[in-house]
Amino acid sequence: MASQETAAPAVDPTVDPAVEPAGNFDPVLQDAQRASQLLGDIPEPDDEMFRSLDAQDRTRGERPLSPLLHAMVVIVSDEPEGANRSGELVAELLSEEDFLVDAVLQVESRKPAIRKAIQTAVVGGADLVVTIGATGTGPRDKAPEATRAELDKKIPGIAEALRASGLSANSLEAGLSRGIAGISGSTVVVNLAGTRGAIRDGMATLGPLVRHVIADMNR
Repeated sequence: MASQETAAPAVDPTVDPAVEPAGNFDPVLQDAQRASQLLGDIPEPDDEMFRSLDAQDRTRGERPLSPLLHAMVVIVSDEPEGANRSGELVAELLSEEDFLVDAVLQVESRKPAIRKAIQTAVVGGADLVVTIGATGTGPRDKAPEATRAELDKKIPGIAEALRASGLSANSLEAGLSRGIAGISGSTVVVNLAGTRGAIRDGMATLGPLVRHVIADMNR
């Protein structure tokens, strides 16, 4: 009788013969080997990874940056050009509130000059015009009257908030200011008293109020 050849055992091509003999295949051991290979591909966490995760946790849920708005500053003063430096302070404070200051102008305390400066800002598409000075009770304090002639709508709440915060900060010029606020076209126009204390306190109060009004107009 002819001898029968014995068939060679099947070999799993996914198993390394050096690790697992072909004639003794163990599926459990094979799964363990694959898991070990996968785990070996995962990097160990280091300090940089933990810092990145902490940063993600801190930024998650934060509000997006506010959009950049355009502003113009109008200094109302009879002083020689350049003698009044309050425009630099206002521009700096507006920049801190994410406003892009397109220009700082100085005009005489005359109604036509003040109105023309406001009109220039409105036509130029400014989101905000801040006039500085000429809001008191003197004969040359004409900013409120000139501004009123340019407004389509008044916003008494802004002027009241500026006066209230000025009195709280012991700034009599801000607290007793006759300044007004309102909208001309799509531009918010606000009068501020001209002292440095009134400017600093007024700008701290004004920023969030103006943003709310602009957002309300753009709804």
